[in-house]
Amino acid sequence: MNNNMIIRQYGNKNVYDAYLERMHFIFREFDNIFVSFSGGKDSGLLLNITLDFRKKYYPHKCIGVFHQDFEAQYTVTTEYVERTFARLEKEPLTNLYWVCLPMATRTCFSSYQMYWYPWDDTKEDIWVRSMPQHPYVINLKRNPITTYRYRMHQEDLAKQFSRWYRLSHGNKKTVCLLGIRADESLQRYTGILNKKYGYKGQCWISKQFKDTYAASPIYDWSTSDIWHANSLLGCDYNKLYDLYYMAGLKPSQMRVASPFNDSAKDSLHLYRVIDPEIWAKLVGRVQGANFGAIYGKSKALAYRSLSLPEGHTWKSYTKFLLDTLPARLRNNYIKKFQTSLDFWHKTGGGLEENTIQELIDHGYRIRRNGVSNYTLMKNSRIVFLDKIPDHTDDIKSTKDIPSWKRMCYCILRNDHTCRFMGFGLTREQQRQVDALKDKYKQVVKKDGIQESRLSCNSRSY
Repeated sequence: MNNNMIIRQYGNKNVYDAYLERMHFIFREFDNIFVSFSGGKDSGLLLNITLDFRKKYYPHKCIGVFHQDFEAQYTVTTEYVERTFARLEKEPLTNLYWVCLPMATRTCFSSYQMYWYPWDDTKEDIWVRSMPQHPYVINLKRNPITTYRYRMHQEDLAKQFSRWYRLSHGNKKTVCLLGIRADESLQRYTGILNKKYGYKGQCWISKQFKDTYAASPIYDWSTSDIWHANSLLGCDYNKLYDLYYMAGLKPSQMRVASPFNDSAKDSLHLYRVIDPEIWAKLVGRVQGANFGAIYGKSKALAYRSLSLPEGHTWKSYTKFLLDTLPARLRNNYIKKFQTSLDFWHKTGGGLEENTIQELIDHGYRIRRNGVSNYTLMKNSRIVFLDKIPDHTDDIKSTKDIPSWKRMCYCILRNDHTCRFMGFGLTREQQRQVDALKDKYKQVVKKDGIQESRLSCNSRSY
């Protein structure tokens, strides 16, 4: 970045200076380096500044670019990826890999499908878009990735590409650069600041396989940092973000992801307005897409407003719904439900004191079982002595307590991971995010970075 570019200076470093230090470390330590480019703002900026860094400091170093294509996406996203690869074709010492292989990708819109399969070779007639035609596109007809397994999970495909990249480039130490940032979610925070599987004391580098690593060199950047850097550098970016802005979305809601996963379900309805031609194909590609677009943000399936069919209890209705599901999906729910039942009978979940008193006042037989380390205020763990209740509608302080209604709700909402039951982020865990971010700030402060953020009102790099 040139000298007239501006940042806010809190400590003796800013996030860009920290990025430069990390990149020098990476280029010294690793023989093979490639960038994972999704088409989103974070990976797009990381790709641009990595190529600029290479050109300035290590002009003879080869860089790979990996794009994992999920088939179903906005037209403007495809156009951005096409523009980027067309530009990269002219970059010296840059290896391109545009991967369009069938892979299991989670969907939250169907009661009968846990996964859908982008680029499914058995459904080519209903693909959302045509297969890209470039010499660097990898598909079933042209697939050098020897570590790929047919229809493997999307996360495994990305990791196995890293492994193959190492094997096909001299079997030397390899790192994949990811545009993942810690402030996007609690899972990403805990995934990035990984002390156990770090590399030479660097918690933002994680080991995947032997001599194969993933690194997040912009893990401490904020969303504002990303956009300010894009503006200062004049980088090309995915114009989908402009359309999101015009649609009234907040920056935190603007995600470039598979339209059928949990993080994208609230904005699925935007496809009908922003890209109606693609929307028409999405409806035929995955079961439940239209229902999800209509009711994804509505109160039609709000927990408190759910009602039972006549003659059923929530337990019997849950079992009835389980019987209607395919065996694989049914077994997935049963396993999670049993884990939850065992947990609340043997270990117990952390509950606030007002909720504990409310349970006692309403006649629930419970007992304390130590202190929960999963709660910010070290709440008491509560074990249920009787069978798990059919519902807890009489408990007004929270719905984060076990019941058959809660299990039923997961099935009705196609919540295959059972996040609503606490297998993902519960509201209690969500309240920890701010506290964890404070802890994270203390971690980066030890590295000399104090709230280092790019800003329009600060001094030069």
